[in-house]
Parts: sequence; C-alpha cells; structure tokens
Amino acid sequence: MLPARDTIFALSSGRPPAAIAVVRICGPQAHTALEMLIGRVPKPRQAALARVRDPGSGEVIDEAVALWFPAPHSETGEDTAELQLHGGRAVVAAALGALGRLDGLRPAEPGEFTRRGFENGRLDLTAVEGLADLIYAETEAQRRQAYRQLKGLLGRRAESWRARLIEALALVEARIDFSDEAGVPEDLIGPALQIAQGLRQEIAETLGSAARGERLRDGLVVAIAGRPNVGKSTLLNRIARREAAIVSPYAGTTRDVIEVHLDLQGYPVTLLDTAGIRDSTDPVEQEGVRRARQRASEADLVIWLQDARQPSDRGCFRSLKVPAATWTVLNKIDFLGSFEIDNIKHEFNSSNIVFYLSAKTGDGLERLLEALSGYAQDFFGAEPALVTRERQRKALESTLTALDRALQEGSRGREDIIAEELRLAARALGKLTGRVDVEDILDVIFRDFCIGK
Repeated sequence: MLPARDTIFALSSGRPPAAIAVVRICGPQAHTALEMLIGRVPKPRQAALARVRDPGSGEVIDEAVALWFPAPHSETGEDTAELQLHGGRAVVAAALGALGRLDGLRPAEPGEFTRRGFENGRLDLTAVEGLADLIYAETEAQRRQAYRQLKGLLGRRAESWRARLIEALALVEARIDFSDEAGVPEDLIGPALQIAQGLRQEIAETLGSAARGERLRDGLVVAIAGRPNVGKSTLLNRIARREAAIVSPYAGTTRDVIEVHLDLQGYPVTLLDTAGIRDSTDPVEQEGVRRARQRASEADLVIWLQDARQPSDRGCFRSLKVPAATWTVLNKIDFLGSFEIDNIKHEFNSSNIVFYLSAKTGDGLERLLEALSGYAQDFFGAEPALVTRERQRKALESTLTALDRALQEGSRGREDIIAEELRLAARALGKLTGRVDVEDILDVIFRDFCIGK
C-alpha cells in the first residue's frame, strides 16, 4: 500500500454496464481534480449536476452528479470527491483514463479508501472487518451481524473494557508510586482486582459465543450421506431447485463431494452431496467414499438418506462416526402404499428425528426444509454474536489470559506483576480495535477488499 499523501481514484460501484457508475477521488489533489473535470467544486455535501470533460482535450465525457466532501468530514477523513456517471463501459473507461492522466493521481489499491478511514480514525478494525463482511454477506443473518459490527457492536464494548482496565491499572500504579503519600488509600489493589474480575467474567461470556459468530460467516454445513442409489443427488437438486448434481440409476455416479450454497430463511447453509457409502474395488470410487466419510464426520448436521423400501439398512451409518446431530430421512415413499408407510413410521417411532419424503416428487420436502431452517436458527442463535473472526477471538483470549494471571498474582501481593499483567490485557484489547501494534496484520485485513472500497 502506498503512502496516504497520494491522491487515489477508483470505480466504487459494480462492474459496468450498470445504470450508475460511482467514481471516487480521495486525497489532497481531489479538489483540483474535480475542478479540472467539471470546472468547479460544488458546495460541500450538496449534489450538483455537471458536465464531465477530459481536461486534456476538453471533450465532454458525460453528464454526472458531482459531490464534494472536504476533510475531515468524509468517510476517509480526507478530501473526497464523487462522480455519479452513467454506467456504460466506455463512459467509465473515459473518466478513469482522464483521472489517470492528471499529475499526482493514481488508481487505488484494494481496500485503500477504507484503510485511510481506519488510519484517520473514522473506523476501528472491528468496524473495518464488519464492512468487509457486509460487502460479502449473502443472507439476511450475515447482513445483520456484519452491520452491527460495522456500527461498533464489538468496538464500543472493547473500548469500554479498555477504559475500565486502565482505571484498574491506575489504581495499582497509584499504590506502587504513591504509597507513602498522605491521602492515598491503603487498599487500592482490592478495588483494582474487583474491576479485573468483573471484566474477566464479561469477556469469558463473550468468548462463549465466539464460535457461533465465526461460523455464521461460513454457514452451517449439512452433509447428505447414505448408500448408493438412495436418492442423495435427487434430494440435493430438489432442495437447490436446479440440476446441481448428476442423477443416474447406476451406482457410484457421484465420486466427489458436490457443494451447494443455500439461503434458508436468511441463514447460510452449505449442502453437501457425497458419494454412496459402500465397499468397492474401484480406486476412484474408494477415494469418493473416503471423502464422503470425512466430510460427513466434519459436518454440523448429517442427513442419513435411506431407501424407504429398505429401512433396516443401518450398518454403514454406524461406521461414519458422524457428529451428534444426525437425521434419518426415508426416501422414495412414492413407491409405497399408505399401509406400508404406516408400518415404517411405527417401526421408526422410537427414533429421535425421522423424515419421510419423495425426492422425486417433492412430497414431504417442505417439512424437512422447515426443520433445517429451524435447526439453523437454533445453531446460530437469535442474538448477534460479538466476536465474528478468529483475530478478534485470539485478541480476547490474550486479554483473558493476562487478566487470569493478574488475579492469580493478587493473592501473592506482587503489585508490580499485577500492573504488568493489566498492561498486557489493555494492550491486547488495543490490538482488537487497532489502537496499538497492528501494522503486521493490516495488509491481511485489507487485501480481500474490492478496489474502490
């Protein structure tokens, strides 16, 4: 990433063609660039219709809406201009070409606008991560979680924790530095440790939901497993509402794991179609079965699909070593009469979760989808998680470890060690929001942003 003193520009909207194309300019030359393109600079934060011209030839490129955001009252904290052009490829190319020919301007790197906002104090790192998640959110639950992070759900809490830590540290240091002074209370360590104990409990409770927040970004993984020709691929296609997997009457058609990403009532779900579980001499099919077993063992939920005409076939199911969450689904009920179905239901009456359906006709599918949506809601929880990324979790774990050490030292009375551990805890919280020592992780955070953001 190049120094922030450069003036940068980029297309900040979607790839053309589109109805509108937004071109942003940020940096000390933004005012001059806007004046050269449209002949004037509009009043701050007021939209103005203007003709955009190529400064070199004077040719009109387009008519656009121009906006001017002088520093520090902009998203980046620096002078920022915005042109809302018609979104044709030629228009966008001409506007970007004209900007590229101006002295002191260069194209922006991925995430550079947002990075400048962070460096100028407009965003902390948790908000930056929330913005990245909001850009890539595919479901309503992901959008809600990302938006709350962007608006400071974790950042504000972390700053509150840090302020209390500094208060506790000040008490300990006052005891160390001014113990001989008149008017300094004798017991300052006790109140400091009480603050540390309260913080330790709050942070531990927050970490308890960390896995849920991290998983929401990736989605719930549901594996469809079973013997060959029980209808796994047909069920996957029926749920996905498209021909995602090849369906064939011949056993062993599915060799590799097929993934389909779904939005179930606002929750992200990845559905896996796996190879039929059976013994085989074909080395390719053997590899497919091995992968099927592995992915099923790693899934959050396994749908064990059986042919309703062979409901007692459970041998290979027990060998999967699947997680606790497992549902049995009896398929191909369209081949059975009502009397046979009633007998099967009676046989499976003692099972925990059993569904009866026809993947071919769709009969019974709605109940399975409703159950999957409910399971996803319970899995991710109704309340938004504070921690949504591994980096955030590790920073809080470091804070918790330092607080534990400080509390342990409290019984030994070593005030200087207590102060040092509280400093380490405050430093870990500072890393969470980006206040201290985060240069080594900035490139990792910003590299996944799109250009123009």
